[in-house]
Amino acid sequence: MASVSRRRGQAASGTVPETNRLKLGYIPLADAAPLVVALERGYFRAEGLAVTLSAEPSWANIRDKIQLGALDAAHMLAPMPMAATLGIDGRTTPMLTALTLNLNGNAITVSNSLNQRMHELAPEAMAAQPTSAQALAAVIAERQRRGEPPLRLATVYPLATHNYQLRYWLGSAGIDPDSDVELRVVPPPLVATHLEAGWIDGYCVGEPWNSVAVDSGLGHTLVTSYELWNNGQEKVLGVTADWAQQFPNTHRALLRAVLRACRWLDQRSHRSEAAELLADGGYIEASASTLARGLTGAFEYSPSRRRGDIEDMLVFHRYAANFPWRSHGLWYATQMARWGHLPEGTDLNALVHQCVRPDLFRQAAGDLGLACPEEDMKTEGVHGRDWLLETDGAVIPMGRDQFFDGVRFDPWDIGGYLSGLPVSGTSAATG
Repeated sequence: MASVSRRRGQAASGTVPETNRLKLGYIPLADAAPLVVALERGYFRAEGLAVTLSAEPSWANIRDKIQLGALDAAHMLAPMPMAATLGIDGRTTPMLTALTLNLNGNAITVSNSLNQRMHELAPEAMAAQPTSAQALAAVIAERQRRGEPPLRLATVYPLATHNYQLRYWLGSAGIDPDSDVELRVVPPPLVATHLEAGWIDGYCVGEPWNSVAVDSGLGHTLVTSYELWNNGQEKVLGVTADWAQQFPNTHRALLRAVLRACRWLDQRSHRSEAAELLADGGYIEASASTLARGLTGAFEYSPSRRRGDIEDMLVFHRYAANFPWRSHGLWYATQMARWGHLPEGTDLNALVHQCVRPDLFRQAAGDLGLACPEEDMKTEGVHGRDWLLETDGAVIPMGRDQFFDGVRFDPWDIGGYLSGLPVSGTSAATG
């Protein structure tokens, strides 16, 4: 079966991989599942690729090993290729992504004591759907009046999707994440341990590490990234620009294999099997039942608060999830500019055009006969219900894309978008 699939893929593309031995890095998270599935189900092998997966302890390890050539490709945070290309994240190393691994999958979790105080001070904000950051603002104001130190909140990396999702939520309540709280960086597998030790008061992280805290009785989840931005981009498959140029056929085969894994994962009946594969295979040190919370959508915010199944808690393929929308990249770039994380005068459009490559995705998807969006960008935050994207010869079912605050992101008017945001940094950027 694998040999037949391999012949079909290479025949469709007319390519043979220039090199077939690859080492791919990943962080132990549920959204690393496409790489694990592609290995365990033989999708890499079917493309003529001999792949080794390397579990890395932190995103800094992923960054360094990609930049040094110790990894060929990696499970990567969406802003990382842009940060590396600009040289604001380690050494200057042009990187790109031609495939999004998943949508959604993160959440904000706080300690039991902080959760209780938020309920006491702002019960209406805590009862809101989704939970309003106004409850946290009330606690912060109380601590400031009493002269107490700021709350310590962790994200997994300075230039992470989690960082910008947390900042967006905080900013909506007038909280300045650079002065009203203390932001720390903690690798994903360690956040629950740090919460238990009292070293942090909360965090934003990907699954299963929110469910680990809830299952262990250490904390309460307040809001998921799906609620903050319905079907927002999360992880990507990242490579250096030099590697993609040197091994274009290998890259294309890699994209095809991961695409097939993502398609398999988005069949609901396969999610529990994927959880067992990640746990029993030793890829993530969490139980299959805990992993299944995020993968199947049976997510629990706390022992007493379960909102029912969140079908789109993690999306791996449907809704054109794997397409690398440049509008997704631009949203993250605008957040980086908003908080002063980009050099003065950075041309956001040029940066995203260089680092986000839908043209390469279309080649690999075409090999598999998959329909693709014809445009590289779309307005984000428009759809409050499922909708249809019409293409030449196909209609692609799409999901919601609203932001929790109702703001729309027009990628053709970056300046207007940035000028309308509250609590911003001082970095200037151009569109």
